Amino acid sequence: MLLRFLQHISLSLLSIVLMELLFFATFPLSEAFASPDVNTSARRYNFCSSTKLHFFGGLKGAFENDDSLGKAKDAGLSKGPKNNEKVTINGKPVKAIVGQKVSVVASAARVKIKYDCRNGDCGTCMITMNGKKVKACQQVIPSGPCAINTIS
Repeated sequence: MLLRFLQHISLSLLSIVLMELLFFATFPLSEAFASPDVNTSARRYNFCSSTKLHFFGGLKGAFENDDSLGKAKDAGLSKGPKNNEKVTINGKPVKAIVGQKVSVVASAARVKIKYDCRNGDCGTCMITMNGKKVKACQQVIPSGPCAINTIS
């Protein structure tokens, strides 16, 4: 066990020594300790004397717009959200968007509706929408007139 450990350490040290030798073979000590005004290493190895890394130089144009795609369009809805201004909750007019959940619209209007499961299983959230009993957690705002009344 000790012999294997020593072999592993000796191989590691040997690899470190070889790496250092390769480094000093490509970068002579005379140039490593040269004064700053002597620029032989920059000429010989084509090094840049600036402090910029140029790491992302290859990605310079990666985020520019492609002219072949045409003019950029809005990423949102093309005509905006479809509002329904004919929604009332307990006779109070409220602002709502078509397809929005009734529970969200009611909470925005500060109308309290009791919920237990919010899955439509229990029936605690029953309301009347346009005269029909429905579950508030499952219903969405229609595009036409909508009269919502809570059941106490």
